[in-house]
Amino acid sequence: MLTRVHALPDLADRLLREPRGPGWDTVHAVFESWVDGRPPRAAVRRHLAGLDPAESAALVARSRETTTHFAWCLRDERAEPFSFWLHEYKPQRDWRAGYADSVHNHRYHFCTVILSGGYRHERFATRVDPVTGLVDSVAMTRGADYDTGTTGYLLASEFHRIPTALDGTMTFLVKSRPVTEWSLSYDPVSGLGHRHVPVECRLPELTRRI
Repeated sequence: MLTRVHALPDLADRLLREPRGPGWDTVHAVFESWVDGRPPRAAVRRHLAGLDPAESAALVARSRETTTHFAWCLRDERAEPFSFWLHEYKPQRDWRAGYADSVHNHRYHFCTVILSGGYRHERFATRVDPVTGLVDSVAMTRGADYDTGTTGYLLASEFHRIPTALDGTMTFLVKSRPVTEWSLSYDPVSGLGHRHVPVECRLPELTRRI
């Protein structure tokens, strides 16, 4: 049973208890209803303010820095089929090429809401080379600018990028557990595709190679 009163319990409870169909769009419907019913930024702020020292240390330990943003893992309960994250985007001048601004997919599905700021979001159709398994061409299908309060969701099979974000942009996300072993990206500048395998999935390979 979840006992921590400050751990965004209302959203977690709704995701766990309300009837859901097989598609991630039904998860997004629950998420969007939760966002519409309260200020999500205030909920995240209360969560952070209520952490005790041990919980704060655990949050920092499971969070990480990327080339474009800080990814703060707010909640990750092993028994739950989702995790909660806060993405704190760096000022645009501090971005390094090759992460959010590349065309990429993810190993998981996710729902998101912009807590502050805004960004340019673009979706792409991609071609995967049948021999290499890497993306070798892309074509943008949709692009728009989104601001505070916008919600959306993305499936692991879909490709997108965020080429620009306003300074001070933060987003709250609900991520599924991984549904694939790796993700793919494509750099529009160099025309090169890459496969990204998380380090925790490489241990069997390391054992074979050592």
